[in-house]
Amino acid sequence: MTDLQRLRVKIFADGADLAGIAHLAQNPLIRGFTTNPTLMRKANVRDYRGFAREVLRLVPDHPVSFEVFSDEFLEMERQAREIASWGDNIYVKIPVTNTRKEFSGPLIQRLSAAGIRLNITALMTTGQVAAVTDCLTEDTPSFISVFAGRIADTGRDPVPMMAEAVRIMGARRNAELIWASPRELLNVVQADAIGCHIITATNDILTKLPILGKDLLAFSLETVQMFRQDALQAGFHIETPQPSPVS
Repeated sequence: MTDLQRLRVKIFADGADLAGIAHLAQNPLIRGFTTNPTLMRKANVRDYRGFAREVLRLVPDHPVSFEVFSDEFLEMERQAREIASWGDNIYVKIPVTNTRKEFSGPLIQRLSAAGIRLNITALMTTGQVAAVTDCLTEDTPSFISVFAGRIADTGRDPVPMMAEAVRIMGARRNAELIWASPRELLNVVQADAIGCHIITATNDILTKLPILGKDLLAFSLETVQMFRQDALQAGFHIETPQPSPVS
């Protein structure tokens, strides 16, 4: 069983809560940060630029990904160039297609060739991985985010697909694969085992990191102790029924 000290996969924190980002920025296990419009909306973000600048103040050295939100490629490009100008550690998130299923490849080519670091997001097939990899410039660092957790939600095992994605992306030395939307701590171990470069993790997974590789007998005993303590605190008792008097 892998422990934290032996992990090769880089852990990126996924979220939009500024207090949480500030706390995690001090954690040496966290090597980068990602967010998206859905997470930002849940965090009640209203000022995109102001939010981004505060994140960059909190995270000056690690990679940070911010996403475009237009559905038109020309406007996506304008937004991407503007977002990229906010900091040297920014990766601009570009969806693999727009909502009309039009491939973002030409836009990816232009931005990558211009030296803009990209995080291509929402991929779910190896065909998409291959198509995006072909669009990336060799010398520009980039991420490709495959939503392995959502793949698993459909009943498919994402591990073979993610392993194939690692192989495909070997053609670009500056491209790194992100295992996105993990569902459990096991996914960190799986990503590490196949040589995936990065895994994103929300707080519910990050809080479980200290139990990675934990002794199972010790874990069993702690579970028994938890059940016992909760029963005592709840005041549970079961009385033995008294026999009914004979009339």
